[in-house]
Amino acid sequence: MIEIRIHGRGGQGGVTLAKLIATSRFLRDLSVQAFGLYAAERSGAPIQAFCRYSAEPITNRNLIYEPDHVIVLDPTLVGPAIVAGLKAGGWLLINSPQPPEDFAEQFTNNRIATLDATTIARDNDLGTRSVPIVNTALAGAVGKMLSFPLEEIIAALEHLGFKGPNIAAAKRAYREVRVLDLPFDAAPSEETTAPADTARGPSLLEGAGSALPALKTGQWATEQPHRQQMIPPCNHICPAGNNVQGFIDALAHDEPDAALEILLRTTPFPSICGRACPAPCMESCNRIELDGAVNVRQLERYAGDHGQVTPQPQTTRDERTAIVGSGPAGLTAAYHLARLGYRVKVFESGPEVGGLLRSGIPDYRLPEATVDREIDRILGLGVDVETSRRIDRQTLLDLARDHDAVLVATGLQEQRNLRLGMDATETVVQGIDFLDHVHRDNVRVDGEDVVVIGGGNTAMDAARSALRLGADSVRVVYRRTRAEMPAICEEIDEALEEGVNIDFLTQPVGLTEEPSDGMRRYCRLTCRRMALGETDASGRRAPMEIPESDFEIPCHRVILALGQSPDVSVFPEGTEVREGSQLLGLLETPVFAIGDLATGDGTVAGAIGSGRRSALHIHNVLSGEYVRTTEHADISGDVEVCSDEVILADALKLHLFERQAASRGESIDLSERRSTFDEVHMGLEDASEASRCLSCGVCNECDFCCTYCPEGVLKRVGHRLEFDYAYCKGCGVCMAECPRNVIFMSHL
Repeated sequence: MIEIRIHGRGGQGGVTLAKLIATSRFLRDLSVQAFGLYAAERSGAPIQAFCRYSAEPITNRNLIYEPDHVIVLDPTLVGPAIVAGLKAGGWLLINSPQPPEDFAEQFTNNRIATLDATTIARDNDLGTRSVPIVNTALAGAVGKMLSFPLEEIIAALEHLGFKGPNIAAAKRAYREVRVLDLPFDAAPSEETTAPADTARGPSLLEGAGSALPALKTGQWATEQPHRQQMIPPCNHICPAGNNVQGFIDALAHDEPDAALEILLRTTPFPSICGRACPAPCMESCNRIELDGAVNVRQLERYAGDHGQVTPQPQTTRDERTAIVGSGPAGLTAAYHLARLGYRVKVFESGPEVGGLLRSGIPDYRLPEATVDREIDRILGLGVDVETSRRIDRQTLLDLARDHDAVLVATGLQEQRNLRLGMDATETVVQGIDFLDHVHRDNVRVDGEDVVVIGGGNTAMDAARSALRLGADSVRVVYRRTRAEMPAICEEIDEALEEGVNIDFLTQPVGLTEEPSDGMRRYCRLTCRRMALGETDASGRRAPMEIPESDFEIPCHRVILALGQSPDVSVFPEGTEVREGSQLLGLLETPVFAIGDLATGDGTVAGAIGSGRRSALHIHNVLSGEYVRTTEHADISGDVEVCSDEVILADALKLHLFERQAASRGESIDLSERRSTFDEVHMGLEDASEASRCLSCGVCNECDFCCTYCPEGVLKRVGHRLEFDYAYCKGCGVCMAECPRNVIFMSHL
């Protein structure tokens, strides 16, 4: 993308010049922008105009702070502020009768061109002698300077309705513009890289024979604008506590490393969550009210897969911590404690590190290589792991004696049963066990009719895995309706697409064996129809049996996916297990339960959040250093007011945003999915989806406030907004034009 900033005075045609340049590129099928910043709208007042063109669609709506080229319509404006931010080697075109060599010593970092556009305009009777309109002449000079064919400049003029004298001025300028293309200093000087002032102030008026008005009109104001920051709903609801708006904003600026760094402040598993998270952030996204939620899950995956960041410990500490369980909660706690400098050892009862991340989520959703990569990042911090080590009540006490803190993250170990009558046979298998067998490649269901009981992600994973293993048919039975199913909506959709049948409002009540067909056991699952009654403790309508509605489903195998419960046998009898509560009072060592064991949340993101909170809590206990453990604590910004209020869609000005369809990413063909465990979703091709983020309640420097300030008393300096209250009359236009509710008015 090429960006051009134009400096001139009111009445010289600077904004029209921007439109002419943009039109010449538009006629070459490029994406373009052209707009002006007027400040005080009067003839002779300093103005700025901006032009962008690119082969790719332009989504940036900001003012231009670091232009590729600068055009100056009035030589009295020439000074350091004019070239502020101008990229080294960029063109500086000045309307001046002086040769470009006269400016070379002043602007050593840039190529220079000059044109006596004022004389050309007067010779062609464009404007008046006192205010000649120099835009069409400078359009011709721009064409020659940037190597546009003259025919393209003429075509742009004609497209916008210019005739005769204007075309003659452009042709003459194309011939007469003088260029100085000398070697330049590749390292810009400090004054040429500072952000350009875009509002009323000495920088715009310097050398212009003018000064700030003596009357400080801010005394007239009864209200003043201020900048605030509210909590985006995605940040508020993220179970992992991620700064969702922050990492998406980094991706919107094409900075995947910065996006990953922001995510790694709270989670060690962005690539995993970008595949397996139920994404409540998307369900609460304010953009749903406009054209659909931002695809946060896929953007997190993109940052995790494409960012290159290697976290390091912040310091070194002597304290030793033990973590029981290497699922997402335990590994997250290990990650944060290791980054804080603690010596960490993880004890895993199974043969592999990762818990259900490795054995409970099939490869078509979460490839093993992705799990390996993110676990290696944690181990790279110096975390030790001992596998095949089961911890019981006595060994937990031993760990407490040998360590300064112990975290227990054993998850939900107790699996629920229905007592159908054949539970001790090979016909009935638990969903978690079935998925573990799938992971180890030691189960076969080819040619079988399989029934899965349950409505969560384990049920969907087991059903889709059975299809891939060659089952003749797979049927899911669930006692409520689809609206109450806890599984991720996309997983349900894809299961149905792949051929899984789902019987809603169906409750299994018994399983009987049929005479053997000589090869495998054949059974009949008796089910009963259900209806929904009043809301129960889960917040869902309770299923009620319909009398005399029993029917049978023939099957070879039944997979139970009814959820799990915590196994607290590792703790002393009578221990009350809850997150944030120290469990063992007989020893000085703090022992805490974390993750699903303490919260029962049942999601990877929830376990990550619990692991992080618990690690920081341990740090607070051991070090006495207070670190915030609450979610959405990582929102940052140079603002006057940080509100703890979550901003909802009705507080945004949605009419100011363009509608844009969400990017879903590519997937392997449906015809291939049933026969392979290859990952179904291939991810986003690029991060352009990030540009759809509304940045709710957080300034993303769109500059609408600066652009529309009628007095020119508001400017952005770096990432900070500066209100010149000495001249601000409190009109409230900046607040009215702010799409994100960042600016508010307060009474004096």
